[in-house]
Amino acid sequence: MRFVATFIALVSCLVVSVSATTCKVTASGGDDAPAFLSAVQKCTQVTIDKDTTLNISTRLNMTGLNDRRIKLKGTIKFNPDIAYWAGNGFSFPFQTQITFWIFGGNNIRIDGGGTIDGSGQAWYDAFAANSSLLRPITLTVFQAQNVVIEDITMLNSPEWFNFVNEGKHVSYNNIRISATTSSVNRIANTDGWDVYRSDDVSITNSNINNGDDCVSFKPNATNIIVNNLVCNGSHGISVGSLGQFPGVFDIVENVTASNIRISNAQNGARIKAWAGPNVGSGIVKNIVFEHFIESNNDNPVIIDQCYMTNATACAQFPSNTFIQNVVFNDISGTSSGSTKSVVASLKCSPDGRCEDVTVSNFNLTPPAIYAPAAYACQNVNLTGNAAGLFGTCTTT
Repeated sequence: MRFVATFIALVSCLVVSVSATTCKVTASGGDDAPAFLSAVQKCTQVTIDKDTTLNISTRLNMTGLNDRRIKLKGTIKFNPDIAYWAGNGFSFPFQTQITFWIFGGNNIRIDGGGTIDGSGQAWYDAFAANSSLLRPITLTVFQAQNVVIEDITMLNSPEWFNFVNEGKHVSYNNIRISATTSSVNRIANTDGWDVYRSDDVSITNSNINNGDDCVSFKPNATNIIVNNLVCNGSHGISVGSLGQFPGVFDIVENVTASNIRISNAQNGARIKAWAGPNVGSGIVKNIVFEHFIESNNDNPVIIDQCYMTNATACAQFPSNTFIQNVVFNDISGTSSGSTKSVVASLKCSPDGRCEDVTVSNFNLTPPAIYAPAAYACQNVNLTGNAAGLFGTCTTT
């Protein structure tokens, strides 16, 4: 009798079956992860109602799915149990990441206007005291194709918000991202998106307020469209970093980032690659940054082939990442004055590592105290109607 009563309570409180292919997940007062997992495995559509907040206290492995839709109208909130997640988050070797939730398969979707809350404040405070703490990515699209994620708000991820790993035909649209803190501890590494070993990814019509890259194209990201984003407080729209790991050849190819408004950021349009004695190599090819409006950004336009490398090591061991066919077009706005009068810096390694870089239609200004604007470049042949702003850049 006790078993029967428990079973009835579980069904009525957690998963209410609506039809053979549709179910609803409701809050239990405990860990809702098992019921959520079970529903997604059994039903083609899973609904979380607007007044429902699911408490996720154990990890979510939603891989191998086919023809699934999560209609998120309410909230999915991850319990900030740091001890549990630090030991049980799904592990990814690239840059030593862990994640709360892996979502994969074919023809899968998350939408509905609801919220995914990473409960980041506890993590921000803990990381301030222990910089070796592994913090979870909120949502990882893993080994998936034909994925749509749209009309979702994402709050306070402990680490990156979205990680696309080994995906193909992945689309994000109308995503609202916000990372804020109520303490003095800074928000670190809360990238909006990191795309890695993935092809045909689009990120459109979204608003991002965070503390690291708005979007980052990591190794082997190809055929990417980023369009109509508003980014605030970020580290920019970034290709890279690349060439970090010895013996590894990184590729980022065919990327277009357009119609971007970016404010109060460390960088605007950026390419970053490692140098030094013990790094890898790679190629960046066919990259377009266009129609950027920038406000109060430290480096509105930057190529940095000495990323995380001191000047002495960079001069002795230049980057092995080649950069080819890059366009910066229609970039306007203001710098913060962090680099005084310099509003664009294109500094490449010698020996032809940067080729076919076009700069056109620049209208960038520093704060009045540092006017007029200055443009820095090194080891790169520039073309385009703004090339004259940079002077001679081909010294080696």
